[in-house]
Amino acid sequence: MNGTITPSTQYLDVPGGRLAYDDTRQGAGTPVVLLPGMLDSRRAYRHLHPLLTVAGRRVITMDLRGFGESSIVWDDYSPSAVATDVLALLDHLGIERAVLVGQSYTGATVVKLAGDAPQRVAGIALIDAFVEQRANALMKGVMAVMGAAMVRWPAVWGYYLRKMAFPGPRPADLDTYVDGLVAALHTPGRRTATRGHVNGDSAPIGWSAAVRCPALVLMGSKDPDFPRPEAVADLQAEKLGARKIMIEGSGHYPMADNPQAVADALLPFLAELA
Repeated sequence: MNGTITPSTQYLDVPGGRLAYDDTRQGAGTPVVLLPGMLDSRRAYRHLHPLLTVAGRRVITMDLRGFGESSIVWDDYSPSAVATDVLALLDHLGIERAVLVGQSYTGATVVKLAGDAPQRVAGIALIDAFVEQRANALMKGVMAVMGAAMVRWPAVWGYYLRKMAFPGPRPADLDTYVDGLVAALHTPGRRTATRGHVNGDSAPIGWSAAVRCPALVLMGSKDPDFPRPEAVADLQAEKLGARKIMIEGSGHYPMADNPQAVADALLPFLAELA
């Protein structure tokens, strides 16, 4: 990752399928689990991962159900189901407590797990998540149309990533990375997984009320997924009793377009938890 040695892929069999993950194994403080967003792979953190490991953190990344190197066909792709996978992975690795970082779709996952298993979660960080967003009828309609289009035409996902998701700086490897994601959507069975993600509840209302651990909300100031990104971050911070940090100039994936700013926000938060 970014000139550093990439941890080798490992696998965990759980009811319903196989999960792919990697683990640096070594590092100070509470382990950090990084979860990618919808239709993405754990390589979404390829630019942030080395910054955290160089700082001495133990970092674990996991592919979601249906994507990356995890198995494709499952009976449930929701953020809640992914939360059970994270818990199974912590059990497998013998980790009693971890800090969970969820991006976009998996912001709901880390909130769910923090509420359901507080003894296992030392803290959570949300990166451009949809948690606590009550969409109006127009927005729901737009999302439904976009979701259906991505299921049928994978190139729509590629267009979003290339033309919309990065309104500010673009990672140097963006085109190559997006080519890989779009190609993956053509894999047999992936349409079912795509539909499962698109239909998952990534914007739950009320889950934050059960969270008692420290929380951090990170949001790209130019995230195209939200008409007013800072207002979304303010609401999430209020509901979670969290600190809010805006990543200036970033779009929906600040860990890719401004990984240093994300690391500069995450590392003090991790140090406080330690």
